Amino acid sequence: MAVWTRADKNGQLDLLLRDRWIRVAAELTRETLALTAEAEGDFPVNLDGSSEAVRKVRVVKQESGGLGISIKGGRENRMPILISKIFPGLAADQSRALRVGDAILSVNGNDLREATHDLAVQALKKAGKEVTLEVKYIREVSPLFKKPSLVADLPWDGVRPQSPGYSGSEDSGSPKHSISSNTKDRKVISLKMCFISRNLTMPDLENRLLELHSPDGQHTVVLRCKDGATANSWFTAIHTNIAALLPQTLAHINAYLGASSTTSTHPHLKHIGWLAEQVQLEGGRQQYRPVVMALTEKDILLFESVPWSRESWSVPLLTHPLLATRLVHSGGTRGSPAQGSDLIFATRTGTGRGIESHIFRVETHWDLSSWTRALVQGAHAAAELIKEVSIGCTLNRQDVRLMLHYEKGFTVTREPADPAGGAVLFRYPYEKLKMSADDGIRNLYLDFGGPEGEMVFDLHSGPKPVVFVLHSFLSAKLTRMGLLT
Repeated sequence: MAVWTRADKNGQLDLLLRDRWIRVAAELTRETLALTAEAEGDFPVNLDGSSEAVRKVRVVKQESGGLGISIKGGRENRMPILISKIFPGLAADQSRALRVGDAILSVNGNDLREATHDLAVQALKKAGKEVTLEVKYIREVSPLFKKPSLVADLPWDGVRPQSPGYSGSEDSGSPKHSISSNTKDRKVISLKMCFISRNLTMPDLENRLLELHSPDGQHTVVLRCKDGATANSWFTAIHTNIAALLPQTLAHINAYLGASSTTSTHPHLKHIGWLAEQVQLEGGRQQYRPVVMALTEKDILLFESVPWSRESWSVPLLTHPLLATRLVHSGGTRGSPAQGSDLIFATRTGTGRGIESHIFRVETHWDLSSWTRALVQGAHAAAELIKEVSIGCTLNRQDVRLMLHYEKGFTVTREPADPAGGAVLFRYPYEKLKMSADDGIRNLYLDFGGPEGEMVFDLHSGPKPVVFVLHSFLSAKLTRMGLLT
């Protein structure tokens, strides 16, 4: 079992928000990444210099929700007390007389021109049910408050509610008090089953960007670091923490699938994670799309996003039997060891329509070795678990059944079997096999060096699944004997 050294990290990053970069303070913990918009700093404002008129506004507080405004500023910030947010549907909004950017000069006659932020908060809270505000619109500072907030513009559906034990990001978008005392613009993202990647959906010519994809596959947070070295450091730290959560996530999903199953059988997950699959576009172009790969005891499954319900698990994008799948490449693109080349692995699966190939990109060498090991060991474990595969076919114009057994090798019987006995026509262990081939259409050729010579089996469908199962059985046996590593 791997021993993880999880990373805690803090620093300043840029967040891409509505096509512009915003400076945020990033805080990485074992299970979360918190992004906090930095304070704007000092913007000294001269109240007398504004050409806007002073207005008196009467607001009647509701039974719950108070005034329904947030304020910023104060003497300590060299700013007037400014309305930074008006919550829809609450008292201030219903008055239709207040706006973001209004400076509050007085509350019920109490002068707030030189008030600190805390003094202003207390004055507003104690103002009673009917509040008379003296306000003046400050055009110079209102753009500062009209920028979209992180919480409003970073939707992040971490997990579905029917998956107990998980939590998404903090919900700080709804007001809990009518007056906000310098509430930070903050987003806390749970790292469980997130996908951290680089240069996947956005070009990164300067090698400074990080992409964090949500478990539901719908949202991406793009962060920019000051240089490539900083980006590598942040990427490694976030990737390490996400990877460290995988065993916990795997155990949780298995428990959840088992608990929600109405039968005694349910898929037992052995490995799960995000990677990027290569897809073909028009004109021969290629690109990668994020997908979730899950390995059960028998199958490879691909999903568009993390499926949090049993119903979602039952409808993957595709399913391939491990026994009929080979790992055919693991390493850099085109075998290139050059730094910066993509790390990929490729699979080939025997299907009734022929061979289906897939190429997957991973982010780190750890990912590559983990998936390589999981696929190879998964195929060998599936061979030992399933043990036997059979198919009805024709041999020498006679209906027969060809059986491949993990331990016993090949058996050919009459179809249907003769109840009086004598149904076995041929039985050969694997070591007797001299040659195997197929025509890629429906025929499988086997030669055991016996007097019957080369046997031609008409499988009535594509022969590739049988060929790939044979390869998996042989590979598992050789590995068990110590002849393959």
